[in-house]
Amino acid sequence: MKTHLKTPLGISEISGSELGISSIKILEESESAEISKTPPDFLKPAVEQLQAYFSGEIKDFNLKLQPQGTEFQQKVWRELQNIPFGRTMSYLDLAKKLGDAKAIRAVAAANGKNPLWIVVPCHRVIGSKGELTGYAGGLHRKKWLLEHEGAIKQISLF
Repeated sequence: MKTHLKTPLGISEISGSELGISSIKILEESESAEISKTPPDFLKPAVEQLQAYFSGEIKDFNLKLQPQGTEFQQKVWRELQNIPFGRTMSYLDLAKKLGDAKAIRAVAAANGKNPLWIVVPCHRVIGSKGELTGYAGGLHRKKWLLEHEGAIKQISLF
């Protein structure tokens, strides 16, 4: 099942079942969806917590998650959840935390496949020199999210 939520960054699509949330993504401007007035009960916590995140009421999510991915991707996504609100980490540091600095490209690829927008905070991963790099939702959204969390102040995208 799916539900749609209007956010400051566009329309978000939340998918899942009673087993948990499997996907949260931002739709592109070319994709349209009707905003859901009454989400299914099992998706309501995700809707409510995303609304609270965007309004600045919460910093952490408490949701039952069911993302689909390889064992390695799952490992990367779990580690992403350890990056605190308002903080960033480089791709290299993330690879090192996972035990292999040489796996930086694989870590970046897994980061890019993250199916749980914002809840698994892949937007908190930046380049080694502090630059904003690689974000499936667009660098303008990554910049907005990091500014919203206070992780960066008025940063240039390039």
